[in-house]
Amino acid sequence: MFSIPFIVLIVLVVMFLASAIRILNEYERGVIFRLGRVIDTKGPGLIILIPVVDRMVKVDMRTITMDVPPQDVITRDNISIKVNAVVYFKVMEANDAVINVENYLYATSQLAQTTLRSVCGQVELDELLSQREKINLQIQEILDRSTEPWGIKVSHVEVKQIDLPEEMKRAIAKQAEAERERRAKVISAEGEFQAAQKLIEAAALMETQPMSLQLRYLQTLNQIAAENSSTILFPIPIDLIKPFLSLAEKMK
Repeated sequence: MFSIPFIVLIVLVVMFLASAIRILNEYERGVIFRLGRVIDTKGPGLIILIPVVDRMVKVDMRTITMDVPPQDVITRDNISIKVNAVVYFKVMEANDAVINVENYLYATSQLAQTTLRSVCGQVELDELLSQREKINLQIQEILDRSTEPWGIKVSHVEVKQIDLPEEMKRAIAKQAEAERERRAKVISAEGEFQAAQKLIEAAALMETQPMSLQLRYLQTLNQIAAENSSTILFPIPIDLIKPFLSLAEKMK
């Protein structure tokens, strides 16, 4: 039988190992505090801590995807909209993320919300809709510069959705319809202009070759006769029958 002191010793050893041994995954780092002071950043793998004396704060080093909830924004042209976004960032320096800010996830989320409202409020609605990449880059640069002291790198920001008031949606739809009608009229006018140019060129060619005009008459007559069964009176150029009239005069 084991004695009571031996059993107590085994329990103490087990408790010591349980509180002293930590295992960090490949994507994790541990910031080690010893009596309140940062001594090192360790990981991944097996970490040995001194119980009671050492304390470890784990930091995830993977890219974090953070949704920015819809924000009420008034654009520069006084249009009220709702805008949401998504931010991609990762911790580059675990020490800074733990020491320089209380909660880097919450701080980054709040900063992203205020920056989104600020940037979108400085542009007009048309610019926000048509130049979204420019807006994304501007927000990303501001966030990256502001979170650098926290050891965070903001790699990408994407404005996901822009909710417009119903009256603004109707106005944009009318504007788009008017733009489509304008383009259709411009294309039609350009087609008529090109057709007129071709007709002028054809008329100039027929003027130099009178026989081509007569052949065109005959071709048109053939097309009309093929499409309709009614009787058609078609004027025949006098040049076509002039040889016959001359022959008749000689035979008299």
